[in-house]
Amino acid sequence: MKFQIEKNAFVNGLTQVLNIVGTRAALPVLSNVLIKAQDDALELTTTNLDIGIRCTVTATVQTPGTLTLPARKLAAIVKALPEGMVEVDSSNEQAKITCGRSRFRIMGMDDKAFPALPKCGQQPTFTIHQQKLRSLLRHVSYAQSIEQNRYFLNGVYFTFPQEAEGPALQLVATDSRRLSLMQCPIEASAANELADKSFILPYQTVTELERLLQHPSSIKVSYQDKQVVFELVLEESARENGLGNSILLVSKIIEGKFPNYQQVIPKSSDHHVQLERALLLECIQRAALVSSLESNTIKLQFNEDTLEISASSADLGEAHESMTIDYKDAPLAISFNSKFLMDPLKAIQDDRVVFEFSDTLSPGVIKTNDNFLGVIMPLRL
Repeated sequence: MKFQIEKNAFVNGLTQVLNIVGTRAALPVLSNVLIKAQDDALELTTTNLDIGIRCTVTATVQTPGTLTLPARKLAAIVKALPEGMVEVDSSNEQAKITCGRSRFRIMGMDDKAFPALPKCGQQPTFTIHQQKLRSLLRHVSYAQSIEQNRYFLNGVYFTFPQEAEGPALQLVATDSRRLSLMQCPIEASAANELADKSFILPYQTVTELERLLQHPSSIKVSYQDKQVVFELVLEESARENGLGNSILLVSKIIEGKFPNYQQVIPKSSDHHVQLERALLLECIQRAALVSSLESNTIKLQFNEDTLEISASSADLGEAHESMTIDYKDAPLAISFNSKFLMDPLKAIQDDRVVFEFSDTLSPGVIKTNDNFLGVIMPLRL
């Protein structure tokens, strides 16, 4: 295998796949990147057996071939090279890398030991704009659980409700103390097949997908059995930086049953208050500076036309904030974990939110005009 590639294009390609490099000692080839040179392009692939990613970069290929090289070390070397063309010439599972007066010889491994990415069969598929999917993930991903003993909550639940207006994509995440849900309409080429489909996308895949969803173009999502495939179309500016037309991300799903989240969403609430999102977030952030580190408790006291926000701890003191609101009901105080309030308020882009509640022991609900719903369990003091 022999090819030449512009340094920055090589760096861009390696950057796309570096996060998915495996670390399993029993299979050392997982720490490598599979490089396939053909048709004036490099195909770069990494996998950790749970997630795999593939992208292409433009190159001048003199001799087609394949080889795996240590991914992180290769990326570090290429980043450190001077600007200009990089030449890679490999034989006998070794690669000679040359750029200007810099020369490296890197030991690789036979590509036959590298696990192949699963092939995509005939799968139910839908297409969505990348920025829309990124927004959906941003609105719910913070509510994923990180407790390993509740593995079925360690991800985002994708489901496809059939609304009166047509098929929709609904994303849900919960750690049992809070829940976030958001949905949007989709144009599904297999709407009937998607109607009874659902899957839990693992935490690491969600994180990687949020990182990749940076382009003002579409993404095709295909799901079948135990895997989901995301094909991201790249915009022209990305291709100008040496990347190919698309990036392929393949992920296993979490095997397990997602809980019946509809049961924890209040069917109705006694109080509905419109609040300025940015002002509410600022008040909570300031008050939380003195809240207890153990519980992060913050109290919301609803009085006539006023919301008082307070926090205190024995070792730090106390803080009080207030904001004018439209509230005419009886005074009521309800306490929450301040982080559980701040996370959705940071993700939401709307100027105003609706906060719904019934009493001190019932969940609080945050809603927006763009199909977001957040449920937060109160703290008992």
